[in-house]
Amino acid sequence: MTVVRALARPLLSVIFVVQGANSIRNPEPLVPKAQPVTDRLVPMVKKVAPPQVSDRIPDTTANLVRLNGAAQVVGGLALASGKGRRLGASLLAASLVPTTLAGHSFWLEKDKAVRNQQRIQFMKNLGLLGGLLLAAVDTEGKPGVAWRATHGAKAAKRETKRGAKVAKRETKQLAREAKRAARLAKAELKAELS
Repeated sequence: MTVVRALARPLLSVIFVVQGANSIRNPEPLVPKAQPVTDRLVPMVKKVAPPQVSDRIPDTTANLVRLNGAAQVVGGLALASGKGRRLGASLLAASLVPTTLAGHSFWLEKDKAVRNQQRIQFMKNLGLLGGLLLAAVDTEGKPGVAWRATHGAKAAKRETKRGAKVAKRETKQLAREAKRAARLAKAELKAELS
């Protein structure tokens, strides 16, 4: 791991761990802003999720805020520690979307100063989302699964073609040797008969 990665991951995750822990301990101040988002998202998720998942989705907004906070703490710790860092970054990115929509809906604000402040916070969260997406796909310079699969398939195709060429060449050589042996056997048979 490079020094930059060793510094960047904890720096990127610290806000999620701290705010997630606050959300778990004290969700009530966040409930009024989260309520409109949860009222729209929860029925939609329950509709498309399998029954074993949809039955476990909390009904109260306070519990949903706690659940989102727990996801942020777990994802933040995974990203900061490097254990499950890509999954942690993906979890943080997924939890950041409803958090941003609920917490910084600048388009609903009437006061110009508040709207500008919320727009700045919204854009800050977009920047965090971009960093999390980069962290989610960071393979630390090692080939990822998609690259290995693509290049493995290409290598297998090359080897198959090469194997086919070798087999074709060997088949031709064996056919020539068989013809030579047949001619020699014919010549020997003719010599014996005469």
